[in-house]
Amino acid sequence: MQLLPGFRDFYPEDCARRNYTLSIWREVAARYGFLEYDGPVLEPIELYKKKSGGELVGQLFDFVDKGERHVALRPEMTPSLARMVAARERDYKKPLKWFCAPSFFRYEKQQRGRLREFLQLNCDILGDASPAADAELLALVIDTLRAFGLGAQDFVVRLSDRDAWMQFALGKGVAQERLLDFLGVVDKLERLPEAESRRKLAEFGVELEAVRSFIADPSAEAAKLQGILADLKARGLAEFVEVDLTIVRGLAYYTGLVFEVFDRGGKERALAGGGRYDGLLELMSDGKVKMPALGFGMGDVVLANLLEEVPAAKARRDTWLAARRAAEVYVVVAEETRRLEALGVVQALRGAGWRTDYALTAAKVGKQFQAAETLGAQFAVVVGAEWPQLKVKQLATREEHLLSPEGLPETLRTLSLAPTPEPPLT
Repeated sequence: MQLLPGFRDFYPEDCARRNYTLSIWREVAARYGFLEYDGPVLEPIELYKKKSGGELVGQLFDFVDKGERHVALRPEMTPSLARMVAARERDYKKPLKWFCAPSFFRYEKQQRGRLREFLQLNCDILGDASPAADAELLALVIDTLRAFGLGAQDFVVRLSDRDAWMQFALGKGVAQERLLDFLGVVDKLERLPEAESRRKLAEFGVELEAVRSFIADPSAEAAKLQGILADLKARGLAEFVEVDLTIVRGLAYYTGLVFEVFDRGGKERALAGGGRYDGLLELMSDGKVKMPALGFGMGDVVLANLLEEVPAAKARRDTWLAARRAAEVYVVVAEETRRLEALGVVQALRGAGWRTDYALTAAKVGKQFQAAETLGAQFAVVVGAEWPQLKVKQLATREEHLLSPEGLPETLRTLSLAPTPEPPLT
């Protein structure tokens, strides 16, 4: 039986790397005062038809359930978040700073960095329309990537202003009801052949040269981005950001600030993206709740590829993984007549918080030591002829100690290497 296209098995080593990603996401979000939430994996399809735009709706995994409801696996989180907040916005003080990191599903063409099921960090600030909130969210994006060991030489955040694009389009005579279609064309300009771009823009009465001129001189139309840039400069993060009006974002609900994060390795892969969606909660609540909001999403697939390619980031991840080895202590049963005593040692170590393993059935001592090495254990505790004493071997240094079972967990702690701290931002 084969895997479905675009889906993944997670073997233990894959789960460990996934847990690393999730731990960094959660740690940095917590530093910024964000609270974790989640929502259902299934939603009524109408939620996405009304809120996300036609392109995303075409990528839905959708079906009619046994109750004759047309439902879809969530392709993104923002519509669900907007629905949740609109339902209980009076229960929470503003602004809300929430995050989640669940799985999402999109039926789209497979390619490197893009799967049909993926993890995504979503961070949102709701109830604050200020540029300070914009800058706070951008700083969170930057610091999240820095926590993985990535620097300004590895990625860049490109800022744009969707309102500026709408004013440009209206000034060129694009009808109000066709603005989103026009922005959809602009969003794909860099990926389309010039002739096709020119043809599609002509359908709106706009020349390609006018669009290129607008993109080339963003200073006048995107002046409100300057306050955000000043905020980021004060934080020492200016080198990570630049204004780039080619960024539009394809989802229908975006307003104002939009941004995407790209790697600088020459492959121009999008690591994250987001922006303001100030009108979405009003739409979700049929006009009852008006609340400004902004957020971003950061997927795990492209990020994982980049971490493999950047030596400093890969080394940081591998250090984290090594510190969370499968077993810290391996109890070697050197004499089967002492197996019951060995089980008591195992239980005492586990009860004291040590990750401990042993051979479930009789095995040669050499194979047990091999198992300890494979698991990355710090210590091998030998239960054998020396009982009631234990021979303890530090596997990294090959030093040996003869210790009593009483107080063994505490003694090992004094012998142990200092625990590896969480990586700081650099």
